[in-house]
Amino acid sequence: MPERLIFEISREGRKGYTLPKMDVPVDSFRSSTPGKYLRATPAELPEVSENEVVRHFVRLSNMNYHIDKGFYPLGSCTMKYNPKVNEKASAMSGNADIHPLGPQEAVQGALELMYNLGDMLREIAGMSAVSLQPAAGAQGELTGIMLIRKYHESKGKVRSKILVPDSAHGTNPASVAISGYKAVSIKSNQNGTVDLDDLRQHIDDEVAGMMLTNPNTLGIFEKDIVKISKMVHDVGGLMYMDGANLNAIVGLVRPGDMGFDVVHINLHKTFSTPHGGGGPGSGPVAVNDKLRDFLPVPVIEKNAGKFSLNFNKPNSIGKVHSFFGNFGMHVRAYTYILSHGPEGLRGNSINAVINANYLLSKLRGSFLLPYKARPMHEFVLSADTQKERGVKTLDIAKRLLDYGYHAPTIYFPLIVHEALMIEPTETETKETLDEFAKALLSIDEETKTSPDTVKSAPTTTPVRRLDDALAARNVNICFKE
Repeated sequence: MPERLIFEISREGRKGYTLPKMDVPVDSFRSSTPGKYLRATPAELPEVSENEVVRHFVRLSNMNYHIDKGFYPLGSCTMKYNPKVNEKASAMSGNADIHPLGPQEAVQGALELMYNLGDMLREIAGMSAVSLQPAAGAQGELTGIMLIRKYHESKGKVRSKILVPDSAHGTNPASVAISGYKAVSIKSNQNGTVDLDDLRQHIDDEVAGMMLTNPNTLGIFEKDIVKISKMVHDVGGLMYMDGANLNAIVGLVRPGDMGFDVVHINLHKTFSTPHGGGGPGSGPVAVNDKLRDFLPVPVIEKNAGKFSLNFNKPNSIGKVHSFFGNFGMHVRAYTYILSHGPEGLRGNSINAVINANYLLSKLRGSFLLPYKARPMHEFVLSADTQKERGVKTLDIAKRLLDYGYHAPTIYFPLIVHEALMIEPTETETKETLDEFAKALLSIDEETKTSPDTVKSAPTTTPVRRLDDALAARNVNICFKE
């Protein structure tokens, strides 16, 4: 039966607590508090017993889908399992209870952890310096473009545009616009990589830089990256790498070695800190020598074995987040990197690529693969064949919920019609991938034999399919019967 609101469970007089007998006069608080701070009527709170509260919220939690419950095949989101040792380390009192305004002498351990984490990320990225301050990948993007802008300001000319491939994440052009630049779209070729001929047509001395994800949003490695970097650098521009897909190449190739000048790193995607649920996140930015003087303040420095925060950086773009970013995420990523080591991190990247290609081998006969180049950690299919049978990608995604799976990313990137973007990550077993492939193949068969079953999905979830058109126009979301 549907879960009732807690106010519907409420019954007058019930409570889930017992308070000790008051040892002060009962009226002392009310009599000593100005009337404007006192309620005229009691707060409208539910009155329920302790076991009712516990059962209500346990039932609600069971309705929710989460990474500890099942597989998330979300392309480019990298929703992978987070080892519990990361959570245990971040919850230690020395990490969880310190105050960001504490004296630097009292937080040497935290400063050392962040200093070491920055050093590790710097080495992984092949860069010269790192800021841990940005609180998310999108803020890391914005920080990176602000650094590029500051660089050109120091050269006496800001320039006007940033080049962005047509397969880019939606936050890329948004970061460009917020930074005051014009985003210029660069076409993809038939292989799903940057079209060099189209790039040449847009290269001039107004190019401040180029934002590029590698592997790109189709999961394909940009094999011409050295040529692309040279073309941008030859006109005085800088190369920015969106690090959303860094988890496919850690230990295999470094952004700095490919010609990038700045890269943001999503700690949740590559180094297994929590992802989703409204935060907190972390999107450190790594730069080469061209940009290190412009990094956000403060910068952690080590002198004579002691660590300090240096705010005296006159060329800095300033602060982009309060204090030094989300420290709890730094602890988790630090734990993850130390527990795996260089070979383990490299192995994770290899496993992510193997898992994606294995899953693709199971599906490519039933779903179209618009771009034939071998992908790395993720791939993008098209449900055009299924649409010819009257079933859309959205229908397939909804039907997957009935099979007990979270849906993959759909309708993205925009250059793939009826897109299904799938990333299995390195944390999933062969058995999980086999079962997921079996579910998708079963749905494909349903599109042939009983398409209405797919089009009416989901039927087993607590909430049926939303009326999308109405929901988009009405904050009081309505549901189809």
